[in-house]
Amino acid sequence: MILGLSIFVMLLSVLLILLVLLHKGKGGGLSDMFGGGVTSSLGGSSVVERNLDRMTIVISVAWILSIVVLGLLINRGM
Repeated sequence: MILGLSIFVMLLSVLLILLVLLHKGKGGGLSDMFGGGVTSSLGGSSVVERNLDRMTIVISVAWILSIVVLGLLINRGM
């Protein structure tokens, strides 16, 4: 159980790193390489940016919950 959850946390960590790198920063970042650098003329967030934000939040919450569960399992010695 602990091994499977540890692997899951590692996969979530890699996915979270990739999602954060895809966000647009001041200089554009990696998102410019994949077409994320196109800005809308309205000045608001595009649909892609909002979906990327949502995905990042969901993955980060899943990562935090997985870390807490893994810590509890290791603490109890299961």
